[in-house]
Amino acid sequence: MRTGVIAKKMGMTRLFQADGRHVPVTVLQLEDVQVVGRREKDRDGYTAVQLGAGTAKAKNVNKPQRVAFGKAEVEPKARVVEFRVAEDALLDVGATITADHFVAGQMVDISGVTQGKGFAGAMKRWNFGGLRATHGVSVSHRSHGSTGNRQDPGRVFKNKKMAGHMGARNRTQQNLEIVRTDAERGLLFVKGSVPGSKGGWLTVSDAIKLPRDERAPYPAGLLENAAEIVVEHAPAGFVDEAAVHEIPALPSDEEVKAIAAEQEAGAAEVQDSDAEGETPAADESKEG
Repeated sequence: MRTGVIAKKMGMTRLFQADGRHVPVTVLQLEDVQVVGRREKDRDGYTAVQLGAGTAKAKNVNKPQRVAFGKAEVEPKARVVEFRVAEDALLDVGATITADHFVAGQMVDISGVTQGKGFAGAMKRWNFGGLRATHGVSVSHRSHGSTGNRQDPGRVFKNKKMAGHMGARNRTQQNLEIVRTDAERGLLFVKGSVPGSKGGWLTVSDAIKLPRDERAPYPAGLLENAAEIVVEHAPAGFVDEAAVHEIPALPSDEEVKAIAAEQEAGAAEVQDSDAEGETPAADESKEG
């Protein structure tokens, strides 16, 4: 199990495939992602690496963190996250991870804090239908109605869907595809949207529900090994070849005609069977 990385959400754009189809992508940036600590089995009881990203002023960092950064001989970081790893995937303190840690076509899980919406009503927060818009309702059309019970229990149960703070929750989107990487600028291009606002911090790790991509460097894509990692990128603005998905082949004209003939033959058989099963009704006006 490899370590993940800390990335900053820069916004969304789109890339193109050679056939002209566009792919909406979210741009993530890796800002000086370094190992600031490590946890070992014999000393701590588990194996993990602590990563730091971004930069922070020393005056804004508390004393214990300044001491930890000083021992690691790295600059103070704006964000620190710990990732569990296998024993053979432990990294040295001070090592720098690049965007080549991931490869195009690989699936990843991305975690972050969703956008905060403030205090929201029940209709916006839980998609309630609201009260009637006509008779019998006075200036409470968007209320959620009664929430309590009878005298027993005489209270509102916890986790009742009511108005309240919406958003600002930890969320993880799984099985998102990396469609392009740019190690020189430290960028990851992820297909689709990810949680959080622009400028928010995210954690990106290998997809937990899928096997690890064999092309991904192990134990990590480090800066000192950048010369050994050879990545062939598509032209600027295009998706890398490893992440291109072909359009399923459409049926040919002959196949379309054959399908239409089968459908017409089936309809004719149904009409014939209906005609054989019908019996002419007796003319009541001629009876008697």
